[in-house]
Amino acid sequence: MWLELLRQLRRRRTYVTFALVVGLPILIVTSIAVGGGPGDGRQGDLVDVASRSGINAAFFCLQAASGFLLVVVVAMFAGDAVASEASWGSLRYLLVRPIPRWRLLRVKLAVAALLSVTAVLLIPVVGLAAGTVAFGWRPASTPLGGAFSVGTGLERLAAADAYIAVSLAVVLALAFLFSTMTDAPLAAVGGAVVATVVSQILDLVSSLGRVRLFLPTHYWFSWLDLLSTPVPTGAMARGLVSAVPWTVLPLAVAFWHFRRKDVLS
Repeated sequence: MWLELLRQLRRRRTYVTFALVVGLPILIVTSIAVGGGPGDGRQGDLVDVASRSGINAAFFCLQAASGFLLVVVVAMFAGDAVASEASWGSLRYLLVRPIPRWRLLRVKLAVAALLSVTAVLLIPVVGLAAGTVAFGWRPASTPLGGAFSVGTGLERLAAADAYIAVSLAVVLALAFLFSTMTDAPLAAVGGAVVATVVSQILDLVSSLGRVRLFLPTHYWFSWLDLLSTPVPTGAMARGLVSAVPWTVLPLAVAFWHFRRKDVLS
């Protein structure tokens, strides 16, 4: 696993991706700081209170990145895992070694998951650091006018980040499945991103009724309930349960398919 991790860390795309992940929160905080003073919160959105403390800025960076940027990042790490080896023509040579296919997939999946989790963690960490420098180390404010202490704010920020990481496991699983089915990394990445976007669009169609509850992205922003006091945990619990089949099933199919696949490249 460590050799595979070192290989991925040495790739240019990894440097560029992490530079983007680190740069986005800094850009967001800088834009808010240059744009003006603290928001009044009247619109009931995180952007209105983002400049009131470093914790608020971190929450807003997390909200801004989780909808699309992190989807692309996770899809890229997972979709590139196997398909890139096939596109380079090195996959068949890896399988010549006396290593079971499931073990190769396990290592590829573990490294992709580790890189993805690191990217998800960097958003709030960098946002908190940049926000603290720009707006100070103060208790967090909510868009609805409430507030909680620094300690509580950090705990809820960590919980929100963990919830987003679990939600993005769906993207990881779909991209990894597509990666085992194609020799084109962009096709695997694009397939996972398109599937996620389509799910988000369908979730906006109210006429679908209860069907939307079964979409993988329906509960993605339930972590915003952490900004309420007391915290309603029902939607988040359903979101965690919903993520399990959408993660386990694609991964199971990926291992099943790759075990029977004729590798020609």
